[in-house]
Amino acid sequence: MRKFVTSLITVLMAANLCAQQKNAPKLVVIITIDQLRGDYLEYFKSTFGERGFKRLLNEGITYRHIQFEFSNIDRASAFATLFTGSNPCYHSITGNTNYDFDKDKLTSCLYDSHYLGNYTHQNFSPKNLLCSTISDELRWASKGAGEVYAVAPEPESAIIAAGHAGNGAFWIDDLNGKWATTTYYKGIPPSVDKLNVGQESLSQRLPAMSWDVMLSADKYTALPYITDNKPYHYTFNEKEVGCYPRFKTSALVNREVNRLALEFINHGNLGTRQTPDILSVTYYGGNFADVQEQSYTREVQDIYYQLDKNIEELLDVIDRKIGLSNTFIAVMGNGYYVNKEILPEGEDAVGGTFHPKRCTALLNMYLMAIYGQKSWVKGYYNKQIYLNRKTIEDEKVNLNEIQDKAADFIAEFSGVQKVTTDRVLRSGEWNEGSASLLYGTYHIGRGDLIIELQPGWGVQDETTGTRMNVKNNNAILTPLIFFGYGLKPAKIERSVYATEVAPTITGILRIRSPNACSDLPLSEVIATP
Repeated sequence: MRKFVTSLITVLMAANLCAQQKNAPKLVVIITIDQLRGDYLEYFKSTFGERGFKRLLNEGITYRHIQFEFSNIDRASAFATLFTGSNPCYHSITGNTNYDFDKDKLTSCLYDSHYLGNYTHQNFSPKNLLCSTISDELRWASKGAGEVYAVAPEPESAIIAAGHAGNGAFWIDDLNGKWATTTYYKGIPPSVDKLNVGQESLSQRLPAMSWDVMLSADKYTALPYITDNKPYHYTFNEKEVGCYPRFKTSALVNREVNRLALEFINHGNLGTRQTPDILSVTYYGGNFADVQEQSYTREVQDIYYQLDKNIEELLDVIDRKIGLSNTFIAVMGNGYYVNKEILPEGEDAVGGTFHPKRCTALLNMYLMAIYGQKSWVKGYYNKQIYLNRKTIEDEKVNLNEIQDKAADFIAEFSGVQKVTTDRVLRSGEWNEGSASLLYGTYHIGRGDLIIELQPGWGVQDETTGTRMNVKNNNAILTPLIFFGYGLKPAKIERSVYATEVAPTITGILRIRSPNACSDLPLSEVIATP
């Protein structure tokens, strides 16, 4: 186990450094780039300007890689870990969605029928996030004086970043393209209404918007696997199904994020109070939906090229309005990258494809041979298999025994790296090999069997028939950058844990860490005079 304090001296030194540090920043800006790839920052740097990514990398404290301690990372679980400083086994957000087998219904991890949507039909709140966040701790420490706003393309990013006590969380609605929020957060700032009505709204501007090739052909040599040199021209029609979800994977979405983020900076009085404020900004750095079946595209390079300019604009406005020396900026990715992998005809993947329906059907047949002709398996979701607890209880079958037999059977499947049971994780019998499965699940609602696949294995999407390939943390580099606030530049090659981000930010703010966080702040950041 890595969760330990090396020595009392280390703790005292860290506390002493915090005490000697200058006043807390006026504003903390947390920039999270969904599906950020550190290798792309390196490959595309020749096309970047001097005041965006290059400025962050050259003038900030840069850690090479953020390491998550659990597998099966997605947007919600990653954000919850980064902002609480704890893993899903504590904060309970194990994925973007949950599946209710009794109701045969998929729901958002944020679903809450008690709160209505503003500019959306979705019912969301942060109630399922069971730990405090960076934002919560600031609001509580300042007795509500410090303000917290979060802007993101997706609701998971916005709501988790704003936390339980934030002033507002705003995302782009999938149906109408407006900046949406939930009645959980009280009031909508005028800047949001301004961008949601009339000529300023995205729906009004959309017909005149297009995404075209941004660079000349000679600039696309960073990815030599691109063979199609035809110029592209993407438009977005609100009348087409999936228009806004598609738009949110384009380079254009980051412009929209900047529009609202800059409204908060220019007109929201952020950074002008005695207590610090927090602005969380989430950008998109994944591949475009139309070409997601390709691993290397010009579109993803254009997304990074334009994102570089978006970041430059944000930094310049912060510098003019508040001053970078008064602003602490954290820039990070969220540890995964998604593409729908389609291989050339006749070629097989290195690894293979895991078929959930086939797996659960064979498991049920195996259990029927042992325990009788009953339905023993409810189904599969999110790399977990759920047994039929009611049948097990009615037939007076020992739950521990059937879980163990089922696990032994599943362990023989091609592509299964490891499998453990809910009983093992609850009882404390797990070992280091199963640690990632413990950290990445929450004991309430967890499946009976928790599976990790071997590297290179994808999961068959039973609805579309495509093979979903999610490159998890450590398969890609996910850098962490701290910038502004008088920090001295440094490049640090070691990896850091995702759970170390939150205590570092709260350490700079001079407030306690979120309540489930057990890591110390990163010493290189806290020690900056």
